[in-house]
Amino acid sequence: MPITHRLTLTQYLIQERRRYPNSKGEFNALILDVALACKAIARTVAFGELAGVLGNHSADDGDKTINVQGEVQKKLDVMSNNYFIHLNEWGGHLAGMASEEEELPYQIPAQYPRGKYLLVFDPLDGSSNIDVNVSIGSIFSILRAPEDAIASGRDLVEADFFQPGVKQVAAGYALYGPTTMLILTLGNGVSGFTLDPTVGEFMQTHPSIKIPEDTNEFAINASNSRFWEYPIKRYVDECLAGKTGARGRDFNMRWIASMVAEAHRIMMRGGVFLYPRDNKDPNMAGRLRLLYEANPMGFLIEQAGGRASTGSEPILNVQPTGLHQRIGFVFGSKNEVERIERYHAEPVPKKDDINPLFAERSLFRD
Repeated sequence: MPITHRLTLTQYLIQERRRYPNSKGEFNALILDVALACKAIARTVAFGELAGVLGNHSADDGDKTINVQGEVQKKLDVMSNNYFIHLNEWGGHLAGMASEEEELPYQIPAQYPRGKYLLVFDPLDGSSNIDVNVSIGSIFSILRAPEDAIASGRDLVEADFFQPGVKQVAAGYALYGPTTMLILTLGNGVSGFTLDPTVGEFMQTHPSIKIPEDTNEFAINASNSRFWEYPIKRYVDECLAGKTGARGRDFNMRWIASMVAEAHRIMMRGGVFLYPRDNKDPNMAGRLRLLYEANPMGFLIEQAGGRASTGSEPILNVQPTGLHQRIGFVFGSKNEVERIERYHAEPVPKKDDINPLFAERSLFRD
């Protein structure tokens, strides 16, 4: 299709803004600044080792750097975080930011004006895939800043970001794959944009994305199966049993270890993604971060007609209590996620009552 027949991201935002006559344009400008950061990251990722950006990030003393999550930082983690910060701090649209790579809220420097929004983001999701050339991405969420912070211009505190997912005004992710895509919701459905490298613009290629309610695909890290709670074991074992089991049909299992890539597959053709709470570390309520991973992805999924859950309750209803709070996360095709929620709501059977299908199995058992 000729380029003139597609909306650019800028045109799409202008079109959406016309639905709100009193809007002043700061919101659109913020989205475009975020998109610019994603373009910069996409260009850097595309050069890979040619630009010397692969591998671990090192401190001045040569040691690997560790982020607040206790994870080794990649060079691209640090570069992507810097792109997000420096391309969004100056515009006057933000009261502050929070990032996976920053322990505390990022304060807007004094030389820049402050705005009425908060930006939270995972600058580079799927870091374990960077050095093997598998799709990675960025995730972001936009919230309104507290009124008193806007009025006083005070520095932000962590609690200012503790807003449930239903309070988000926009969310999205960028996928850096064979093509670079931006998937965006402004709370009125989900649209997909593909970066046209010849003009440097995101062009709308996937209007009104809808996730099928049913699916035959699920994604989970099966290496953690020994730590799963019973409802998750039940669900996965039923899928693996295929036509001969309770579900009466075959399922395919996927696992990329990049939530953006997993989510994009689900956006395009349906599926369910599970990164549930488990008992591997009883002190950890889950693996994924609520504010800048689960909430924005949950907002996108539900705006596309899917469902996003902790396994027991809607993810967007969870009240955050920490900037880097972790949580179990299940999302995707509506009917499958609701089934998983039903399994969590049912009483766990006593060990003697568990069907052999769901019992622990080993090649070495007596």
